[in-house]
Amino acid sequence: MAEGSYTYNVDKIMEPGKDRMRFELGDTMTEGGSDTAALTDQEIQAAIELHFNSWKRAKLMLLESLCRRFAYEVDVKTGPLWMYMQERAKLWRADYESLKKEVSAESCSVPKVGNGKNGAGKPPYFYAGMQRNERAGSG
Repeated sequence: MAEGSYTYNVDKIMEPGKDRMRFELGDTMTEGGSDTAALTDQEIQAAIELHFNSWKRAKLMLLESLCRRFAYEVDVKTGPLWMYMQERAKLWRADYESLKKEVSAESCSVPKVGNGKNGAGKPPYFYAGMQRNERAGSG
């Protein structure tokens, strides 16, 4: 089975891509590979490509994966050292729930007017006089 790669370039966080997604998820400790990073470069890239038209949906997909993956981790104590693994899972769960609400609210909104991807060349959804009945008499 092929192992994934774990890279992070802080100079690229302003560009939409793997490094920015790692930054937003807080998964930036890639020096230790799978011991320190939660997602592989390939997983992040796949989510971005699958949801190429929605950064938030790609991020939501990755957060869901993280929540499922780390839901069963337990807190560990070795001598004086405590590792609070559940805290990390709770943080990602909270981020997931918040983003899920935001994405859901956006998908239920009124269609936008303009020259963006969804409104290019289309007339406004609502317009002045749209309920006027031209066939009704004036009298």
